Amino acid sequence: MEMTRRSVLVYGLLAAVWTLVVLWQVEEHNRVKDASKADLRNRAKVTANTLSALIRGMRHWGAIPQERLELVIGEMVNGTNELVKSSELLSVILLNAANVQIASAGRPIDLSQEEIVQEGERWGRHTVTFVNPVDLGTNTILLPPRTNNPSNGEFHGPGFPPPPPEHGSEPPPPALAEASNTAAGATLPTNAQARADRGGPSHPPEGPFRPRRPPRLWGMTDQEYQDLVRTHALHGLVLSMSTESYEAALVHDLWLRWIIGVLATVSAFGSGLAWRNLAKSSDLEIRLVRASELNSHLKEMNLAAAGLAHETRNPLNIIRGLAQMIAKQPATAPEVQKKSTEIISEADKVAAQLNEFINYSRPREVRRSVLPLGSVINEVARALSYDLEEKKIHLEIKGEQINIEADEQLLRQALFNLLLNAVQAVNGNGQIQVLAQRCAASEALLEVRDNGPGVPPERRTEIFKPYFTTQKNGTGLGLAVVQQIVLAHGWEIGCLPNEPKGAVFRITHLKVAG
Repeated sequence: MEMTRRSVLVYGLLAAVWTLVVLWQVEEHNRVKDASKADLRNRAKVTANTLSALIRGMRHWGAIPQERLELVIGEMVNGTNELVKSSELLSVILLNAANVQIASAGRPIDLSQEEIVQEGERWGRHTVTFVNPVDLGTNTILLPPRTNNPSNGEFHGPGFPPPPPEHGSEPPPPALAEASNTAAGATLPTNAQARADRGGPSHPPEGPFRPRRPPRLWGMTDQEYQDLVRTHALHGLVLSMSTESYEAALVHDLWLRWIIGVLATVSAFGSGLAWRNLAKSSDLEIRLVRASELNSHLKEMNLAAAGLAHETRNPLNIIRGLAQMIAKQPATAPEVQKKSTEIISEADKVAAQLNEFINYSRPREVRRSVLPLGSVINEVARALSYDLEEKKIHLEIKGEQINIEADEQLLRQALFNLLLNAVQAVNGNGQIQVLAQRCAASEALLEVRDNGPGVPPERRTEIFKPYFTTQKNGTGLGLAVVQQIVLAHGWEIGCLPNEPKGAVFRITHLKVAG
């Protein structure tokens, strides 16, 4: 079917709609992806806020033992902590001001990658790492684990003096306590300066006491304390979380978008196919209307031709009668009599052709009745007995006694034309066979076989066309009339080869009468 401008417009519109749907699904998937990432970031912030609150709650004198804090964050990673139960948390790392790890729990994290520090997060295959999702702001010092000192049976940090006695020590003066409340890493005032401010002696008190420090650190000098703050003051936080829920959400959404895309594709393809069928149906309807008009015109022409043929027979009969009268006159010259006889012969030929044309153009109205097929075959064979004897042709009738539903007059005419065609095709001493048999419970077939020259394969469909004949004296309407009668009954006819030579005309789908 030729592509019309309207079809091109419809197909283009369907393609544009399909493209918009696909782009919309891609955009929606990206939106879901960004929303899932944002949700995972929020969960990381919640976890970091909870950890920050735990650190503030555990802090005493501005410091937390490292082993205690690692125990707590280990419970968070393992999911045994009552405050934070998250199956997504894989590891936690606490950093100092130089982004050096000072405490950790869970899987190890490679902090040497620059994009972690620069971008604040790094998305891996199944994990995501967040750096400082929240500001801890605790100024908390992590106390390194104590080492075993067998000399006095206590645990101390490397290079740390022993802790002061629990009783008998002077409590920290208020002025010195206020002066020492500075940020981590700032220069702390000495005890002598604090005493001078309140009017006391300038020499430091005896013992390792230092204000606003954990008891374990009172024996440290200011420099040692500042070094400890620089290396063990809590400054940053790194969280590693699983992306299984994020990936599951993406896979679920991707399946949903894929299904929508497939449905859109099927809809677009189905709409295009429906439009194609609609356009083809419209084109066929237009052709059918034109064919109906042409058929009506042909019917009118057929009726006019049949009427003309019928009216032509009357003057033709007059001409034939006059020629007979002239030929029978005693005084007619022999030459005139011969010419008159030729006129009569040609008039008979024209009359026979007119009769066949009128017979072919006549509408076929089938009036069915129950007929014994064998009896009809025998009657037609008796009508052709003179032709069979003249050419010395042997006719054999075989088959069962079957009753069929058919129009008797039309069936006789079809059998007569088939047998006459076989008689004309067979030479002297030929054979013709008529076979009738059942091929199903309610159907039968009829065959007319001959051992004549047969029909070439390329002409087996053309022989049923009007005015196509292989006989010298044939009109080419006999088999066309047979096909008309067969189709009017709802039967089928075909021409087949007859081995070793000859032709077979087979009529099938004859309805057997009950």
